[in-house]
Amino acid sequence: MTQVWALASLWFGLALVASLASNWLRISTALSEIIVGMIASTVFAATIGPDLLGTNEPWVKVFAGVGAILLTFLAGAELDPQVFRRKWKEAVAVGAASFLLPSLGCAAAAHYLLGWKVMPSILAGIALAATSVAVVYTVMMEFGFNRTEFGKTILAACFVTDLGTVVTLGLVFAPFTGKTLIFAVALVAVFVGLPWLTRQLFRRYGERPSELETKFLLLCLLGMGALATWAGSEAVLPAYLIGMTLAGSVGRDHSLIRRLRTVTIGLLTPFYFTRAGYLVSIPAVIAAPMGVLFFFLAETFTKIVSVYPVAKSYGSTHKEAMYTTLLMSSGLTFGTIASLFGLSHGIIDKSQYSTLVAAIIGTAIIPTVIANAFFLPRHLLPKADPPASAGGKGGERVSAPREQPD
Repeated sequence: MTQVWALASLWFGLALVASLASNWLRISTALSEIIVGMIASTVFAATIGPDLLGTNEPWVKVFAGVGAILLTFLAGAELDPQVFRRKWKEAVAVGAASFLLPSLGCAAAAHYLLGWKVMPSILAGIALAATSVAVVYTVMMEFGFNRTEFGKTILAACFVTDLGTVVTLGLVFAPFTGKTLIFAVALVAVFVGLPWLTRQLFRRYGERPSELETKFLLLCLLGMGALATWAGSEAVLPAYLIGMTLAGSVGRDHSLIRRLRTVTIGLLTPFYFTRAGYLVSIPAVIAAPMGVLFFFLAETFTKIVSVYPVAKSYGSTHKEAMYTTLLMSSGLTFGTIASLFGLSHGIIDKSQYSTLVAAIIGTAIIPTVIANAFFLPRHLLPKADPPASAGGKGGERVSAPREQPD
């Protein structure tokens, strides 16, 4: 076990460096972890060896995967049902605009301008059109937008875009089978029955030192994640749906949400974000930068011309619309998943995979940095929570009996 402990300490050493850099540079922790992973990859490859961080170790993959699942679940759980009912048209419109034109535009650009074949071009369009709920949620959380109507609408739009990614990927490249039908039926059953079961279980056995709530949620998330991958889908998709389903119960329990955040941000997501950065080969990007730059510009351009007008049409100011557009340009989770799907199924080769993933990593960093630096809608930032003695009012929600200042 000595090697495992040493490797784990190295991962958390990098996570600590990323946290310090995040504070010094005033950037999102998720972005700093990606950048630290990229730097570590370059340094280790040039000195000790590229395998030093053990990114392909099974336990590292499990930690990274569970981190992405829990982060996606939290993003869904913090959707306010009342806000979603009020803003669903805007969320669907922005999410659809974020997927349709960028996927078609990037696919056409890959085929006609880069000379890629048809199927690799389609896969490139799907991968580049995806957004990253994990990145967007982390950025929202650090500014407090996850507690505002503005932030919840963007997170819902991200889900619509990523749903389009998963469905299109399945329709184009994977056949609809009996496994898909079983997964769909199970998803409907969870959507209908889980809120009632969760309320009964938490009311009877919750708020005890055994932390039954966390164990039950992990059972649901990992169980449905296993069923999703068995059916050819992705584990993070049911995580978001389960989060949305439980937004009216778990999402209102701020104490539970805070404990889940501690586990997710403190323990798991450093593996996810740092690993994502570590998988990018900086020398390969430097050797052939034009493809990466081309895809980055194509993705950003198509997102701006599609998302910005839609956001403006729903009454957003220029700064709000640009902030929404740039965050919807942030890719990582489903983009890399789609790219890896293409590589493992022989749709794209390793060179095309590296180009796509490097461009997707770029979209996870640059648009978000620009958005926070130049288009942050400060007038929409939530006000600071008052002391607990004031009765818990403040922030966005006050109705939950167990609510604590968040």
